[in-house]
Amino acid sequence: MKRILTSLFIVNFFLVSCSKDEEFMEEIDATPPVSEEQPEIGFPPSLAYSFMVDAGATPETIALFYNLKSLSYSSYIVGQQDAFSAFYQNNGGMSDMKKLTGSDPGMLGSDFMFITDDANDEQPNNWFYQQEQHIRSKAIEAFDKGMVNIFCWHLREPYEGDHFYTSEMTTDQKQNAFKSILPGGENHEYYKKKLQKVATFTKNLKSTNGTLIPIIFRPFHEFDKDFFWWGAAYSSPQEFIDLWRFTVSYLRDDLDVSNMLYAFSPDNSYTTENSYLTRYPGDEYVDVVGMDNYGDLAAQNGSLISLANQKLKVVSDLAEKRNKIAAFTETGYFVSPSDQLASDFYSRNVYEVLTKQDINLGFMMFWQNYQDSYTVPVPGARGADDFLKFREKEKTMLLTDMPDIYDLPEDDI
Repeated sequence: MKRILTSLFIVNFFLVSCSKDEEFMEEIDATPPVSEEQPEIGFPPSLAYSFMVDAGATPETIALFYNLKSLSYSSYIVGQQDAFSAFYQNNGGMSDMKKLTGSDPGMLGSDFMFITDDANDEQPNNWFYQQEQHIRSKAIEAFDKGMVNIFCWHLREPYEGDHFYTSEMTTDQKQNAFKSILPGGENHEYYKKKLQKVATFTKNLKSTNGTLIPIIFRPFHEFDKDFFWWGAAYSSPQEFIDLWRFTVSYLRDDLDVSNMLYAFSPDNSYTTENSYLTRYPGDEYVDVVGMDNYGDLAAQNGSLISLANQKLKVVSDLAEKRNKIAAFTETGYFVSPSDQLASDFYSRNVYEVLTKQDINLGFMMFWQNYQDSYTVPVPGARGADDFLKFREKEKTMLLTDMPDIYDLPEDDI
């Protein structure tokens, strides 16, 4: 087996942006009219649980759901993947966002990949177990600061346990991996063991004062493309729906996970509600409707900004109709010494994607920084001044701007 055992940075190198090179080119004829009235949340705090996947969730998890939905009408929380672990030019210490803005992001992105790896034997000298402990400590740090925790899952294929990119898998593996973990499949029990590990980690994720920490879990992200083995090319819509429903039900009902919100996050293939819902498992299995999108932000002339905004408009409108949280679950433009960066990329391009057409998002998340490239600039880097302008925009919310996201308000009488 080919394994990466040298350092977190080397492993992370192979994760670069999930879809950095994916671009989806098409045109839209018109944009919907802008409404004149700002909508308001359609349910009181005391009924928030009834719109969630887990009606028996912990009080902090219910508060997180309600407050993200409520905040979406005026602000969006800005997050970054691995903000406390990955730094531009390996300059550690405080998060790169805090180095520039004076504030940490409001959300920390993490990954279950190392935690569920076959090589993680949970022994103190095991590199993967050490990464699990590191991820745990950073998630606790984030919660103690008042941040939101969100986890994706680059789950390795169930045959050799080595890869998640189809480009590194055999034809037989990528054609059968997803089907094999469905109920009744040859690797279904293997998949259940991975979910058991996810559950054990999540149920034991507690703050320094013993509070069970809520997380947002977004499995099978960017499933509409074909670069991951859980992509649409390798399963039918019904098979995807069946596995999603099994995953949620097994975690919630069989493994008693009560501190988790579930996020549905395709990549950027969708431009209509019908196409977005092709693999949607149902409102009772989803708390967050999101979308990842790198390709439409790659053009520095802003030629695809309206298209990206229209895609988020679909997500925002769905969240409004279904009492879900809308989110821009993953994005960024990777700036390296050889790349061009528009002078107003953050303050105009990104901000317009996030806000035009009265979009209401609970959060947006930049992907992580690397040694040789960044999505969030540091002081002195190109785009730093413009990111500060983005940070000062009316709807942008970093940690220092956030209320207590884990405190459920009382109903208005």
